[in-house]
Amino acid sequence: MTEMLTSWLTYDFMKNALIAVLIITPLFGLLGTMIVNNKMAFFSDALGHSALTGMAIGVVCGIQDTNLSMVIFAVVFALLLNKISSSIKGSTDTIISVFSSCSIAIGLAILSRGGNFSKYSSLLVGDILSITVREIIYLLLIFIATVIFWIFCYNQLQAVSIHRTLAKSRHIKVALIENLFSIFIALVVMLSIKWVGILIINALLILPAASSRNIAENVREYHLFAVIFSMFSGVVGLVISYFTNVASGPMIVIIASIIFFATYLYGKNR
Repeated sequence: MTEMLTSWLTYDFMKNALIAVLIITPLFGLLGTMIVNNKMAFFSDALGHSALTGMAIGVVCGIQDTNLSMVIFAVVFALLLNKISSSIKGSTDTIISVFSSCSIAIGLAILSRGGNFSKYSSLLVGDILSITVREIIYLLLIFIATVIFWIFCYNQLQAVSIHRTLAKSRHIKVALIENLFSIFIALVVMLSIKWVGILIINALLILPAASSRNIAENVREYHLFAVIFSMFSGVVGLVISYFTNVASGPMIVIIASIIFFATYLYGKNR
């Protein structure tokens, strides 16, 4: 029985996938808490959709590594959305949705030219089993950078998420903090989207944080539970996907969804 449960670890591609999950999921948990607090679900979803446009620009420009074009476009896109959001009073969901729809339409139009979109269809659901050691190193670097940002800027980020005007009165550089946070979201989304998938990347950012908020009694528990739920969903989803022969990304989201409904019922009835 034990040998059967651990047999998947005998394959190098599964070991690489497990390492990638253990690096990616804590980032999803941490960043997701602030995304939920700041009501940025539409924002992170729009960034995910912009991946197609970033890749399309890379293809048109003849860039061999489309990851580079995706990251550059996502960072520019994130800063543009931030600028627009800060200049509009009230809800920005509509304008973000417009930009998101336009972005994915442009990407699809370019990539589908000549009927070649089938080469890029794997982006929709992702394939974490194809991750390489080099790509794991990229993820590790962004993990270290994000943790450093979190350590030094968490208090400012928390203040901005609570009240922007109050944060400004405390001499916090609100625009800089928001832009840095948006850039880190863009980097994490773009560097993991090929293995997670455009269709479900936002769910992995939102679900662990939303689940944690259902049961957390303080800020420390909120962040801790979000990371735990995210890592648990990633590892369990990866293992189940191996034994059931289904895509890893959707299975991870299914596990995260089950956790959300369980915590929702627990929080409601306690």
